[in-house]
Amino acid sequence: MIKKFIKPVKIGKVALRSNVIYSPLAGCSDFSFRQMANLYRPGLFFCEMVKIDALVRHDASSYRILDYSHDMHPIGAQLCGSNPKSAKVAAQIVEDLGFDILDFNCGCPVDKVTKDGSGSGMLKNLDRLASVLSAMINAVQIPVTIKVRAGWDDDAITAPQITKLAEELGAKAVFVHGRTREQRYRGLANRDHIKACVDAKKDILVFGNGDIFCNESAQDMFTRTNCDGILVSRGTLGNPALVKEIEENSFDQPNPHKLLKQHFNFIKNYHNEELVIIEMRKTSTWYLKSSAKIKTLREKLNKAKSLKAVEEALEALEGD
Repeated sequence: MIKKFIKPVKIGKVALRSNVIYSPLAGCSDFSFRQMANLYRPGLFFCEMVKIDALVRHDASSYRILDYSHDMHPIGAQLCGSNPKSAKVAAQIVEDLGFDILDFNCGCPVDKVTKDGSGSGMLKNLDRLASVLSAMINAVQIPVTIKVRAGWDDDAITAPQITKLAEELGAKAVFVHGRTREQRYRGLANRDHIKACVDAKKDILVFGNGDIFCNESAQDMFTRTNCDGILVSRGTLGNPALVKEIEENSFDQPNPHKLLKQHFNFIKNYHNEELVIIEMRKTSTWYLKSSAKIKTLREKLNKAKSLKAVEEALEALEGD
């Protein structure tokens, strides 16, 4: 029974109602996404990843990524970068903005992030990882966590070592993705690597991440790894209620058409018209990926030049 694994947890002094957490997703978990997630109250959710150097430069778009509303607490910010001095400043900015938790990204696999040693590039330089993580922890009062992959490749599985290192430095939780950087998002996440991190730790919390799309996959993660909680990522796209599906034995899945329309209203109230149209072309595929109507809707959205055209496409969808 999945319910025996679901429980409140504390990350440092921050109390979470549930150990089911929604991951930061670059290009996806924006303000409107988090408004949708907030309807179903996961234990914690994050803003999209922000580059440390951009935040220190006071880049306006980076600050906008960190938008949140007062009812979204507890909420986390995630930073990515490789410069310890800049990391200290960026961590203080995050704390001053009122975030409850700060996460250090050592898992992003894309080339434009890893080329300067950031993201999963940190997995190849544990001394630098320790320096950046330590700078963050010593700069703020809020709890600091770390997101890692299993390792750079199958010949360098470093997540258990990083788990112990993070605990020694004072991090309060580690989120472990079961794939290596070399895998990116191919193949299955190896839950044995997550289990190894659980076995390596003393008091730090270990959250399992990777291939959690339903109640059954969540239960398998808990059962096979004995992790303290789970971090769900791509499974939340088009399914903001996934936390309820995981937490409850029976759950009436919300109508995807109604969810999409609700998400559209959040997008419409946050972005300008041009961006609303662009965002809806992406967002609609999350909710209707298994629907026969998605092709028709995408065609209409690709041709849309106004909010009215988007609204008409959504109304036609509900009317079918």
